[in-house]
Amino acid sequence: MTTFDKDLCSIQEARDLARAGYEASREIATFTQEQIDRILESMKQAAEKHSVCLAEMAVAETGFGKAFDKAYKNHAASTLLFEEIKNQKTVGIINEDQAMGTFDVAEPVGLVLGIIPSTNPTSTVMFKAMVALKSRNSIVFAAHPAAKECTKKAADILLEAAIAAGAPKNIIGCVSTPTMASTNELMHSPEVALIIATGGPGMVKAAYSSGKPAIGVGAGNSPAYIERTANVHDAVARIMASKTFDNGTICASEQSIICESINKEEVIREFTNQGGYFMTADETAKVCQLLFKNGHAMNAKFVGRSADVIAEAAGINIPAGTRVLIGEQGGVGAGYPLSFEKLTTVLGFYVVNNWEEACHLSIDLLQNGIGHTMSIHTNDRDIVLKFAAKPASRILVNTGGSQGGTGISTGLPISFTLGCGTFGGSSVSENVSPKHLLNIKKVAYGLKDVTTLVADDASFNHPELKGTISTPVQGTPCSLNMSPSELQKSFEAHGNPAVVTNETPSSDDLTDMVRQIILEMNK
Repeated sequence: MTTFDKDLCSIQEARDLARAGYEASREIATFTQEQIDRILESMKQAAEKHSVCLAEMAVAETGFGKAFDKAYKNHAASTLLFEEIKNQKTVGIINEDQAMGTFDVAEPVGLVLGIIPSTNPTSTVMFKAMVALKSRNSIVFAAHPAAKECTKKAADILLEAAIAAGAPKNIIGCVSTPTMASTNELMHSPEVALIIATGGPGMVKAAYSSGKPAIGVGAGNSPAYIERTANVHDAVARIMASKTFDNGTICASEQSIICESINKEEVIREFTNQGGYFMTADETAKVCQLLFKNGHAMNAKFVGRSADVIAEAAGINIPAGTRVLIGEQGGVGAGYPLSFEKLTTVLGFYVVNNWEEACHLSIDLLQNGIGHTMSIHTNDRDIVLKFAAKPASRILVNTGGSQGGTGISTGLPISFTLGCGTFGGSSVSENVSPKHLLNIKKVAYGLKDVTTLVADDASFNHPELKGTISTPVQGTPCSLNMSPSELQKSFEAHGNPAVVTNETPSSDDLTDMVRQIILEMNK
């Protein structure tokens, strides 16, 4: 019996899914807005129905996060997202400006490749499938091997619901045996039109290097600044709610706390009262040794883990009820591990003297997750305006990073794909939404008479050009309204050889004459 290697099987599966998905994309491109929205509602209902079991499946398979919070992320990526986008136009004319004589026509991009992370597998599948189909696209998923079962299950549930509402078969696909080879095959597949990559820096870089249009999401390293005018109790409560949400697996979650010397004691007291544990220097070193490997790359064994699990593994004793471990850092970069991204229940801690120092420190911290997110807790609008200039695509004010960055607690679009802009090497700085998966065609009516355009433009006023054009022939002007024979005679009058005749020049004569004019101009 012939057996095939896993990577070869995965490559063939990827090719089959891409071909089937491409055919589905051609069919769904003909659907009306009503058909699309009916499909989306069916998907939303199915996702909500299975949100808890999919969350439990994800935790059991990956070991990351908390089932309760993952269930809410599934709810946000389905029900809350549906309510937000259900009235958005994504078919035909989606916008019109009668005054300017233009209107926008939406066209789907085709087959989308969605690369799924292990930290938020089921919610990211729901989100990407919803926005892809809302834009009349098909989608195929490349799962992370550590989350392949829950990712495939989520995709299958959504596919069944979409087909039940009239979607083409194969409108949603997912590789069941994911490998680097299968993901690479999909990224270079001729059927794939666009890649949405959510994952580690290596995967995002590979997506951008594939030669396909891509939307990539880089790492986050969000600092949270508690400014002196902030309500410290409320600020700490928001940060704790965010950092413990699914045990810190959302890339917009806080990674470091910055407070001022004037409110330092109050900040420490509030964190301690609300379940934060400030580690000693020795305890911090033990935890860092556990969390990181190969420099500042995080050890996957401790992604999305609770504080007591991390403390026990590090061999440190913490009070009962501890929710987050906090370690003071004296700088940023090499030698200060907690200044890097930590998708778990651990925070770095910094103290500065004023907002200017907080500003510089925030910029330094953001270099390790540039373009993503930062948050500030303040009651001073001027401070907010100052920090709006920081190299982050989301500046969140008085809210938690996890919920605020994803749009759950803010007015940002609900999204589980958060662009980092050119700061972070991404093509998008916004929260990705259906509009990013559309080709927008512009239809424009003429507003000006092109036959009199220059003459009618009063702002174009150059007397030296009136009725003439400059020529290189001894600086003599040449009439703009000359006939071919007049042009020839004028050229001859300045000592240039030409066919001397009063008759209309032949095409060969004119060709030769124009060639000589060009030669003169290039001297």
